[in-house]
Amino acid sequence: MQRILLAVLFSFAFIPAAQCENAKPNVLFIVCDDLNTHVSTSGYSRIKTPAFDHLAEEGMTFRRAYCQYPVCGPSRASFLHGLYPQSTGILDNKSDIRDVRPGTVSMPQRFKESGYWTGAVGKVFHNPGADPGKVAWNEVLRFENDEMPLVTPIREKFETEHGSVEQGRARRLWRQKYATIATQTRGQQPGYGPSGLRDDQHKDGRNARQIVSWLENKSNGEQPFFMACGIQKPHVPFLAPAKYFDMYPPASLRFKPAVPEFWQQAPRIAMVKRYEGFGFEFGVENDALRRDYMQAYHACISFIDAQIGLLFDALKRTGHWDDTIVVLTSDHGYQLGEHFMWGKVTLFEVCDRVPLVVRVPSISKTGQTVAGSSSEGLVELVDLFPTLAELCNVTPPDDVQGRSLVPMLNDATAAGKQFAYTVVSRGSALGRAIRTSRWRYTKWPAGEELYDLQKDPTEQKNLVNVKQHADTVDAMREHLVQVEARAASEGR
Repeated sequence: MQRILLAVLFSFAFIPAAQCENAKPNVLFIVCDDLNTHVSTSGYSRIKTPAFDHLAEEGMTFRRAYCQYPVCGPSRASFLHGLYPQSTGILDNKSDIRDVRPGTVSMPQRFKESGYWTGAVGKVFHNPGADPGKVAWNEVLRFENDEMPLVTPIREKFETEHGSVEQGRARRLWRQKYATIATQTRGQQPGYGPSGLRDDQHKDGRNARQIVSWLENKSNGEQPFFMACGIQKPHVPFLAPAKYFDMYPPASLRFKPAVPEFWQQAPRIAMVKRYEGFGFEFGVENDALRRDYMQAYHACISFIDAQIGLLFDALKRTGHWDDTIVVLTSDHGYQLGEHFMWGKVTLFEVCDRVPLVVRVPSISKTGQTVAGSSSEGLVELVDLFPTLAELCNVTPPDDVQGRSLVPMLNDATAAGKQFAYTVVSRGSALGRAIRTSRWRYTKWPAGEELYDLQKDPTEQKNLVNVKQHADTVDAMREHLVQVEARAASEGR
């Protein structure tokens, strides 16, 4: 009898959490930095992203997801608080929402208040200064890359002459010299090239392995967990182990050269001069340099995909694949020479549309995603907070402006939003864009744009002054006024 009782107790000890009637789903929230739609799940077939593919095969892909501001700080402040940028008050990378809008509750804070163990690695909030720390996280960690082998002998020689690069005048001199060593050391200018490091010597390799450690060591104890993995790449500098560069020979890359005539019919205020930092001349297609940067950007994407794959393997190995909601997205897109633009801070599709894949297992009482499903409906990153809150039976703050995506997760044919809204600063004013299922309309302080995204998905022809589209322009102007009023006023 005693043996039978022990056997029964032993068997209950290994019942998966997904089978426990009152279990709450866990959350793994993965946000990449500066990742555009150059991933297979967004229809870009020229790149290898098996981890993205695997999640899409078991979850839902949102093909028309948009950020609310195409810069890291404002975008993250927006989706981590479920508020549009005009409501957060964060329109640059320097402001802190705790100063601008005191008392605003973030997504991880609300999950922690609701009984979740919360942990973050890497760049989730924009920087350590803007991170809420213990109020939101049980543990929060950031890592750095190891020193690249090509740098070590140069640094050692420098230190024999000037002293430690960590102190005083030597530190200042080393910063100046470091940027001149190789393309890999140029930082924001930007740097690019093989790092000479292993995956686990990169900060993103460490980010993923820390999440794996938390899962394997059950750092959450008996609490459900909300783990956020901030993936730093493909943010500049474009560095990754050499094996990922080898996957994309520059000559094999395919792209359409930009057309100088485009800027004769688009407002100049729509552009940014970041191309200068990349070493390009406006209106001149530098094919070789563009291929070098694209190779590096794609290498970074395949590198982070491999790290994300480690997370999925760990979820399965620890028995959490079927009790954990997984969200995989980016803070905004990125331009790689389209319209001669590089980087971010524009309102073009490639800069504002982001990958978004969500897998909801059956443990969620509100439903689960159908494996391999996809949606063409418009969604916004501001919707993620209310979505995860509903899926996990967590009460979001009253002022959250996003709309839950649960109906769409349960039914791929469910309608998305009527409009997706994105803004970006130009001096003290804003450029404001709305997208419908067909159109993108933008109102600048000086100038307007209208593109037919069905016929012109790469936005080559500005139709705002075409007579036959005058009614569409008028309607979109009215829609923008309505959307902007909601975005600015619904918050607390």
